[in-house]
Amino acid sequence: MAQVSLTFPDGNARSYDAGVTAAEVAADISKSLGKKAISASINSAHWDLQWPINEDAQIAIHTLQDDEQALELIRHDLAHIMARAVQEIWPDVKVTIGPVRDHGWFYDFDREEPFTPEDLGTIEARMKDIINARDAVKTEVWDRARAIKHYEDNNEPFKVELINRIPEGEDLRMYWHGDWQDLCRGPHLQNTGQVPADGFKLTHVAGAYWLGDSDRPMLQRIYGVAFKNRKDLKAHMTMLEEAAKRDHRKLGKEMGLFHMQEEAPGQVFWHPNGWRIYTTLQDYMRRMQDKDGYVEVNTPQVVDRKLWEKSGHWDKYQENMFIVEVDEDHAREKAVNALKPMNCPCHVQVFNQGLKSYRDLPLRMAEFGSCARYEPSGALHGIMRVRGFTQDDGHIFCAEDQITSETAKFIAFLSKVYADLGFHNWTIKLSTRPEKRIGSDETWDNMEAALGDACKAAGYDFEILEGEGAFYGPKLEFTLTDAIGRNWQCGTLQVDANLPERLEASFIGADGDKHRPVMLHRACLGSFERFIGILIEEHAGKLPFWLAPRQVVVAAIVSDADDYCLEVVEALRAAGVRAEADLRNEKINYKVREHSLGKVPVILACGLKEVEERTVSTRRLGEKQTKVQTLDEIVTQLTKEATPPDLL
Repeated sequence: MAQVSLTFPDGNARSYDAGVTAAEVAADISKSLGKKAISASINSAHWDLQWPINEDAQIAIHTLQDDEQALELIRHDLAHIMARAVQEIWPDVKVTIGPVRDHGWFYDFDREEPFTPEDLGTIEARMKDIINARDAVKTEVWDRARAIKHYEDNNEPFKVELINRIPEGEDLRMYWHGDWQDLCRGPHLQNTGQVPADGFKLTHVAGAYWLGDSDRPMLQRIYGVAFKNRKDLKAHMTMLEEAAKRDHRKLGKEMGLFHMQEEAPGQVFWHPNGWRIYTTLQDYMRRMQDKDGYVEVNTPQVVDRKLWEKSGHWDKYQENMFIVEVDEDHAREKAVNALKPMNCPCHVQVFNQGLKSYRDLPLRMAEFGSCARYEPSGALHGIMRVRGFTQDDGHIFCAEDQITSETAKFIAFLSKVYADLGFHNWTIKLSTRPEKRIGSDETWDNMEAALGDACKAAGYDFEILEGEGAFYGPKLEFTLTDAIGRNWQCGTLQVDANLPERLEASFIGADGDKHRPVMLHRACLGSFERFIGILIEEHAGKLPFWLAPRQVVVAAIVSDADDYCLEVVEALRAAGVRAEADLRNEKINYKVREHSLGKVPVILACGLKEVEERTVSTRRLGEKQTKVQTLDEIVTQLTKEATPPDLL
């Protein structure tokens, strides 16, 4: 019989008969590993223990201690176990698909009656029974005719359609969890008892069109989350509860910041309070960029398709662009334009005006550029995922030997901005060359090394994302971790020698000849809309004092204090603090509750005693105790707090 050579992570190799399974290999290594094994990696592909190995390969055996593989299998098996439980309880329900997703899974069902919250509890209980039964998980490969007949006989039309969508020649793999069977690529665990019965929870039900097509049947999608143990599940559920409290859509309404409506999907109606945050943040970024040597420009929002064709965006990005047709001067053919989805081609046009010398480089160009990108309606999410947004966009035109220094400079800039905004925990990822790319290996070596050297020079470690770069150059991604452990990819820096070539940008070098500049696409916040949403959720609405749209409310305890309240407001406003008076005939506790809900950082209460002594009773948001201060003291203190960090 033919032999295969399997090489283990430690470099040792063993020979086995072709067709050996990873389960047999694990048992051959040791009885204990044979019992603990859950799956394998064969040449980096995740491999079921039951699948045969027919050629030489690199092999690694996984156990429940390997988080990535264990969680994938636990969540995938739970999708099958949930579908089995649903069909055991309601035999007429038809099944479709159930993929793994972040932190869990979902499965789509065709059922006439809607699932209720009580139903989810019933399904969970049946799932735990199935887990405790420790039913074996088995797999087979079927031919197409047999698989179609099986699902037709069992009245499962969605499965028949899925099979017809699978290309001819591909294996049709079947899995059984006990007696319940499903079409699935795998891999899976070896028995249902390997799933932690206390590590999962069904969270909610939502509607979903079959295959995402609004012309197809509406199905019911049940979502679940799963972890390796009860402790991790509890931590995740606590995080979800905290995230719900911090939801920027909820806080945005309570604080009167913005609203969205169906007449302008994916676009923001900023209210005075929200726009105050926006402009304060923009003013801060403008000052920071000015200090860092950027020149600010502004470019058109509607641009002829010819430029997008020349830049390459028309071919690669057209489906995400809003097209504008104009009947100019009643011409026979309408002029075709597009709302700009990004600013980079327009920035090259500015660079191209006039002759540039190597002495002009690096040229750092910035724009608060308004962009529009089509996002499916189902993907829109408050101000985090929108169709109309403004980027803190910048492009650095430089020579190749300036990439490292300019990248290091940007990392220092970004570090200061994030720290000023309350983010100290962030990481860098370096995306390297993809398989399909332009440029020589030498050029890629130089560009990737330049980015890596810049990270080291700036004092930061980085993670490498193999093959995740754009076809024209590598990039850095900057990911924030917020107060409750969620990650947000915000800043980027992308090396691009392609666009300057396509749009014929050049500079005169020291040798007197023309040279192509390298273009560094960079953003620190990303989009103002999304970043403000992140800020709101990071701080749970309690924004840093200098960013808070309403900084101080001076509330009268009795009407005889009204004039003094107005005097306090005037003194604060003269010092640059955003202050307002609340002279309503309401009890002070009512006023405090209302303004606390609106996340006003400081409430100053004034009664007859305060009027007489020219003091204020200061209450900070989130604190129960009040503090009596003189008017001069509070003005001096709040003036300093209201000063943006770059101006201190």
